[in-house]
Amino acid sequence: MTLEESLTGKLGKNIASASDAELYRALLAYVKEKTNERPLTTGNKKLYYISAEFLIGRQLGKNLINLGIYKEVNELLEKNGKSLAKVADEEMEPSLGNGGLGRLAACFLDSIATLDLNGDGVGLRYHFGLFKQEFRNHKQYEVPDRWLSEDCCLTKTDVCFPVTFGKTTVMSRMYDLDVVGFKKGHTKLHLFDLDTIDENLVKEGISFDKTQIEKNLTLFLYPDDSDKDGQLLRIYQQYFMVSNAAQLIIKEQKELGHDLRRMADHVAIQINDTHPSLVIPELIRLLIKEGISFRDAAGIVTGVCAYTNHTILAEALEKWPMSYLNKVVPHLMPIIGGLDFGVVCAYHDNHNLNIIDGEGKVHMARLDMHYSHSVNGVAALHTKILKHQELRPFFENYAEKFNNKTNGITFRRWLMLCNPELAGMITDLIGEDWMYNAAELERLMYFHNDEGVLRHLDEIKRHKKEEAALFIKEKEGVDIDPESVFCIHVKRMHEYKRQQMNALNIIYEYMNIKNGNYPARPITVIFGGKAAPAYYMAKNVIHLILCLQQLINNDPVVSRYLKVVMLQNYNISKAEVVIPAADISEQISLASKEASGTGNMKFMLNGAVTLGTNDGANVEIRDLVGIENIYTFGKSSDEVINLYNTNGYHAIDFYNRSESIRSCVDFITSDELRRIGDDSMLRDLQDNLKNKDWFMTLLDLEHYSSVKETAVFDYQNRAKWTRMMLVNVARSGFFSSDRTITEYDRDIWHLR
Repeated sequence: MTLEESLTGKLGKNIASASDAELYRALLAYVKEKTNERPLTTGNKKLYYISAEFLIGRQLGKNLINLGIYKEVNELLEKNGKSLAKVADEEMEPSLGNGGLGRLAACFLDSIATLDLNGDGVGLRYHFGLFKQEFRNHKQYEVPDRWLSEDCCLTKTDVCFPVTFGKTTVMSRMYDLDVVGFKKGHTKLHLFDLDTIDENLVKEGISFDKTQIEKNLTLFLYPDDSDKDGQLLRIYQQYFMVSNAAQLIIKEQKELGHDLRRMADHVAIQINDTHPSLVIPELIRLLIKEGISFRDAAGIVTGVCAYTNHTILAEALEKWPMSYLNKVVPHLMPIIGGLDFGVVCAYHDNHNLNIIDGEGKVHMARLDMHYSHSVNGVAALHTKILKHQELRPFFENYAEKFNNKTNGITFRRWLMLCNPELAGMITDLIGEDWMYNAAELERLMYFHNDEGVLRHLDEIKRHKKEEAALFIKEKEGVDIDPESVFCIHVKRMHEYKRQQMNALNIIYEYMNIKNGNYPARPITVIFGGKAAPAYYMAKNVIHLILCLQQLINNDPVVSRYLKVVMLQNYNISKAEVVIPAADISEQISLASKEASGTGNMKFMLNGAVTLGTNDGANVEIRDLVGIENIYTFGKSSDEVINLYNTNGYHAIDFYNRSESIRSCVDFITSDELRRIGDDSMLRDLQDNLKNKDWFMTLLDLEHYSSVKETAVFDYQNRAKWTRMMLVNVARSGFFSSDRTITEYDRDIWHLR
């Protein structure tokens, strides 16, 4: 049966007369059929990738590409006067993650399937995700992100497990997502939920009764933990996730007839950050129930589990009071206590290694490092800092466990799906092998002086900027000039990512223009990102950006040279529009604070030039493209770490001795902005920058402004700039998640 016959049969009418919604449902069914024609990947050993987030994005387009039928479907719809892009817009974006952690997990699943490795993801089926972001009065407001529907990509299964919290037992339900590899491979993402969840529990915004666990457990990703009930709910969520994962593993091992004592021969568990850490004591508990001794069970689990650290921020390394764990998982506490006793006996002279500290808090990362056989960072610099700074006591005792696995992205999605023009140009130049092996992109270097190729690359970028301008006009109501330099800063809102430094530079540019000093080229600065509901300083930064957006965009003179856009509810779909349009990729975190980043890789792949600190994977980008094809600024990670260790940074000193810095910071509470914004929020942000500034915004501000001016000036030289673009695309192949997953399997999982 042809594609046309199949779709017509499912529609009950011809394609031309069908609505986009009807076509979406028909294509969803067709993709399911084609996916089921591929057998699930099997093998002697299986990976369970456990993560609190899987930011998978819309699935239809990606699956059509990976099934090898995107072009056929697109041509058929065009022949019938339909647009695949509009049909794909019918899909609600799955709200199963927030930032880089979740997007990375999604990329990894894609590569695991593509490499035909036997591995599934395990997580939670959140009803409202993190939240949907709305802007009102230049402030962020949070509302539920209602994405689940009958047409969503998940399939309800009959797999259920009992999960006990204290004296309460709930029954889970597993939902499956097909993960389709590129041209081969088929695995699953298993997401667990409760049938008793009550979405009506959410009354105003995203507030709800956090104590009704059977009704609220999977309503939101990262529920507000600014109070005890919120912290307890996070522990409930995390245990629910890992208990289901552990029970699924035991169930599948028994069905295969494997000896649980030899589990390490057949099972690999990757603990993605500390959220799934309780899988260690939970799996030990289940093995003890199977008649295995505590000592042997702990050894088995250590041989099975591996831990990925995603952060250098101490506050992000979870630690829970014993009293909280005693309330939620009292049956795990004897096991956690036994594991800690083993550590105390082995390392009695170093209390910094204890799982349970002197204040009665259980450190999840310490649990992971003691009872996993592998501990990895996610970029070369990040791993170095873990070894020699943040986790040094553990590295000194477990050097053989520590290793680096630099993050990667699914370059097929971030080229073939969101930038088909560039993907087509690459294929015309070097053939199709790059689709299977991103290292082949290096062959583009043969053309780095080819004027015709560079001109074509420039034309593609111009077209993507025009598309982004239309999209922003439609979605945000802001007119932007495709001829301007697009400086794009899209990521989770956090002070260490320093959106506030970008905002201060916008103020600097605004004042320059008001004084008659115009930039070499008009500039458009595009932001996107959400602030955690209780993270008030990040919300203050959003407020400042939105106030600047109104002030600048409505100024008849300044707006000819400078525009500001804050994308509302930034998500994967919006990323797929703005990333291909970027000229300058803003990666300006405080050196030593960004573990890796993956947005920097997506921008690089699409021909943007990085403006960034020597932080995270920016360091590896610099080493790959050469210092002449990247713009770096700011203090080094060693210098920043030394400032922290010696209390050597005082924001007020920079404020007092620099007129430029002082004028930018003072402008936050200027009459112009106070007429637009909330006085208390603006003053709170200004006071923080002058008197605290924990992430050293003012330390690098002047250097950042200077280097950015150089980049904008260089943009005028199109021959030079397009060569830089081409080098970035050509050298981006290293950042394929296929490469990352190959390294994980070679060094940690051993699935083949």
